[in-house]
Amino acid sequence: MAELIHVSKVKIIKDKGPLRRAYIENFPEPVRYGVHGGIKKFYGVEPPEDVPTTLDHIIAAVAG
Repeated sequence: MAELIHVSKVKIIKDKGPLRRAYIENFPEPVRYGVHGGIKKFYGVEPPEDVPTTLDHIIAAVAG
């Protein structure tokens, strides 16, 4: 069996509509998630501001 290297500890706070904040252990500032562009059109929402989606962060991590 492989050795456990790391366990991520994250707390998600749901704000208004699709907006969320992810607090990741050892990082004082939250990562903000929401919707923008075609995503908000697909879900039929109009958030108070455009914010990157969780999908944007996954793609950026894989592409990086």
